[in-house]
Amino acid sequence: MTISLLDRRFAARPEHLGDIRRAVSEAARRAGCDDEETGDVVLAVDEACQNVIRHGYGDAEGDVIVQMEIADTSLIVRITDFAPPVDADILHPRPLYEMRPGGLGLHFIRSVMDDIAFLTPPEGAGNLLQMIKHVGARA
Repeated sequence: MTISLLDRRFAARPEHLGDIRRAVSEAARRAGCDDEETGDVVLAVDEACQNVIRHGYGDAEGDVIVQMEIADTSLIVRITDFAPPVDADILHPRPLYEMRPGGLGLHFIRSVMDDIAFLTPPEGAGNLLQMIKHVGARA
């Protein structure tokens, strides 16, 4: 059985990241995530949304849809944007040994989530990122 926890559209603006983090945290708690799991999911969503804001939209206005659901022991997070499509094959985190700010968002996301994938977005959308976290408390 799949239970929807969050399905909300946000303006893709830095000043809305706090609202996104709060909504994701509340949804993760409802899914039964402990403090560490909740922090991981919030970090991953925040990093993904920052990437959409900075690299997807740049100076343009746009929205991001954050959806979360729990299916058995998997917390599924989907982030949909309406920015130009990205080529997922060329998205790689920069090497950790390069000492400079930025470029670590994908590394953080991959390190805290169990699975990430770019899926075919719905009609009219630009990108759809799906991230999965196996929730230990529900196992």
